Amino acid sequence: MPRLLEPLADARGSVSAPNRDREGAVCELVDLGRMGYAHAFELQRELVEQRKRGEIPDQLVFVEHPHVITMGRNGHMENVLASPDILQRAGIELHNTDRGGDVTYHGPGQVVGYPIFDLREWKRDVLAYVRALEQVLIEALTEFGIVSERSPGATGVWVDGAKVAAIGVHISRWVTSHGFALNLDTDLNYFRYIVPCGLTQPVTSLRALGCTAARAEVITAIAEAFGRGFERDVRGAKMEKE
Repeated sequence: MPRLLEPLADARGSVSAPNRDREGAVCELVDLGRMGYAHAFELQRELVEQRKRGEIPDQLVFVEHPHVITMGRNGHMENVLASPDILQRAGIELHNTDRGGDVTYHGPGQVVGYPIFDLREWKRDVLAYVRALEQVLIEALTEFGIVSERSPGATGVWVDGAKVAAIGVHISRWVTSHGFALNLDTDLNYFRYIVPCGLTQPVTSLRALGCTAARAEVITAIAEAFGRGFERDVRGAKMEKE
């Protein structure tokens, strides 16, 4: 199981949040790179327990998953449009998970973010947290000239009626896990195997919108927006794999 080591400043230093009133309001940024969904899920659960015990500060964990379909607590199997045999032949895993929402797809080319965040030190309001995550992504996309928005009655971030980012969270004793998946240069053909989040609207990606930003640039933009939105000093951290 990977574990957190001491915070490290990246080439740009920490991402500071202005006008922060709380002393030591730190969030550590961790980039796991490519990691299987089951492994990342277990890591999240371990980090959540560490956060509950006050052993670590808030975490903003980034990861990219191999092809996987995940089913949320409110999911409906009819929104998975392919049989297990077809999914297996396509190299797609299927996992049940404890996040909110319905079915979604993760895969190469996505920027997936898992904040492990103690809402007792921000706002004890789950809906406000989800709206704040949407705002973080909306602000991050403006750095690349992309105008995005919310869609009434639907969680996530949208561009011209197409979904560019999905959001699904889990809260345990006010500590969050799971989070968001932003399509960077994702192969959108894989979404044909599902009805994303139970909705029939199309999906899109930053590449499909003409954005050429690299993954590291997108992570930096999200981290900066996260620091502003949640009044945290976002700092780089490294992981040691045991």
